[in-house]
Amino acid sequence: MQSVIRINMYKKPEQDKIRNVAIIAHVDHGKTTLVDAFLKSTHVFRDNQEEMSQQMILDSGDLEREKGITIKAKNISIRYKDHKINIIDTPGHADFGGEVERTLNMADGCLLLVDAQEGPMPQTKFVLKRALELGLRPIVVVNKIDKRFANPAKALDKVHDLILSLATDESQLDFPHYYAIGRAGLAFKEMPLGDLNDISNLKGDITPLLDGIIEHVPAPTGDEAGPFQMQITTLTHDAHSGNYLVGKILRGKVKAGDNITVVHDETKDAKRETGTVRKLVVREGLDFVEVNEASAGEIVALVGIDSRAIGGTACASSHIEGLPVMRISNPSVQIKFEANTSPFLGQEGEFVTARLLQARLEKEIETNISLRITKTDGGGYYVAGRGELQLSILIEELRREGYEFQIRRPEIVIQEINGVKSEPLEELIIEVPEEYQGIIVSELSERKAEMLNMENENNGTLRFEYKIRTRNLLGLRSSLLTATKGNLVMNNFLLDYIPYIQQPEPFRRGVLIASANGVAMEYSLNTIQERGDLFIQPATKVYEGMIVGINKYEQDLEVNVAKERAKSGVRRNQAEVTNVSLKTIKPLTLDFALTFLGKDELLEVTPLNLRLRKAQLTKTKRDWSKRENLSQLAKQELGI
Repeated sequence: MQSVIRINMYKKPEQDKIRNVAIIAHVDHGKTTLVDAFLKSTHVFRDNQEEMSQQMILDSGDLEREKGITIKAKNISIRYKDHKINIIDTPGHADFGGEVERTLNMADGCLLLVDAQEGPMPQTKFVLKRALELGLRPIVVVNKIDKRFANPAKALDKVHDLILSLATDESQLDFPHYYAIGRAGLAFKEMPLGDLNDISNLKGDITPLLDGIIEHVPAPTGDEAGPFQMQITTLTHDAHSGNYLVGKILRGKVKAGDNITVVHDETKDAKRETGTVRKLVVREGLDFVEVNEASAGEIVALVGIDSRAIGGTACASSHIEGLPVMRISNPSVQIKFEANTSPFLGQEGEFVTARLLQARLEKEIETNISLRITKTDGGGYYVAGRGELQLSILIEELRREGYEFQIRRPEIVIQEINGVKSEPLEELIIEVPEEYQGIIVSELSERKAEMLNMENENNGTLRFEYKIRTRNLLGLRSSLLTATKGNLVMNNFLLDYIPYIQQPEPFRRGVLIASANGVAMEYSLNTIQERGDLFIQPATKVYEGMIVGINKYEQDLEVNVAKERAKSGVRRNQAEVTNVSLKTIKPLTLDFALTFLGKDELLEVTPLNLRLRKAQLTKTKRDWSKRENLSQLAKQELGI
């Protein structure tokens, strides 16, 4: 939470001097870098401040910096030519589309960034479609025009085609466009001439794009004299001040001391919460600034109202009028979270009980409305989101906060549509060097994907477009990254829901299962490593039923990794005693574990370790469970 400061000389902008603009794009097309350029060029920081030499200023979260992606939408403001420009930086990955959908409601226009080499990508279509449905007119920015294989003209043509297919109003077809090198803080109205491999000779700055925002993004509308009304798009919590309800004022004015009612939806019987605005803050640069009053068009945060109704309406208590709740796309993938039941329970985590896990998950959905949480009869919790990445980010956040729990393998979310059991279908785009063509075609064919297009990008790269069921997409990224030695760009986007069909389980090698409790010994691992790939090293604590590696074959295999060399009075050759050569282990990462998990397996997550294990730890219980499953299948086939 940013600290709140008071600026005595704060200048309240007139409505026609406000511009609310969202920056939307596919992942890694340069949104955050462009925001850095805006902040630096408008002197938000002093010349000697460390931010002037930083990159990804807004992506301050540890996971955002580690993964190089925007996870949470953020809003800041800059001052330029007597205008206040509120900038909303949105995530580019499809898994965080819920952040985009809710924050676009605060914008009056948008910058659509497109990579000059890649052109429009799956998430470009998603965010642009949502922006056009809200009536926003885009300003197209062809970014990264200095890339070696950049083709700005082709990228712009594809944007024209895309907007033509998605536009909801003829006026959206006529859009301004600019060219940019975001990392260098350069923007141009016309494509610069000359060799762009050396940009040191280019003259200019980012101001042409700032001028374009003032010229083409409309000022916000809304009757300043009417009763106060604001839709809540973001909830931020501060330990000292409580909840910050963030949104754009749609009508009227608000000031500290006003009585406000929050209505959860537009119905008569909607839940209501009433309170007094204790403090009113707006963004100035990266900080919250306390102000006395704000009016229609401004993005503000109300402090002092005890509500968590993201999507609800904050309005004057004397004139209660709710707005329709924001429409957020349905989740497509779910994971079951459970309290940890392993023999190592409580040894590494601070928060280990089911009650604490439930409280933390319920807190998460207060601010992340794209997630859905359902409690099961067995005491677990299904957490549904847009994809594996969104859910893996949540898992990683929980373990870093000290939580200890276990999860089951990801599943698709089945929807009932017009009485038909339906599952999600995705558009998949893959870019790889030509040498991996056979691998891509073979792998996608096995996963029942339908190829839509294959195009040579004239730089030794092939671009594939597929339609694929979401369940067949699970684990694909990890598999292809390994097969292509990391030479892969892969993106997907939810297209539609189609009738569910039965498919056989994909092939997976068996696992090596620890048969006893203890500590892994070098002597044992030296022999066992010939059976497959190990996850563990010597001196690793293990328990019966823990998965310690992947078998060479399809069957599971029990191994005793804690077995020591038998003591003997017979003198051994020294070379025989010391001749132990362990192979490099296969690291157990969260992304790999989520895609590798089998139906009868769990992933134990603690702040210090990830451990794969069988749901039934002993061989006897696993055998009984297998017999029961076979018996149930037989009964189903016989209709009993």
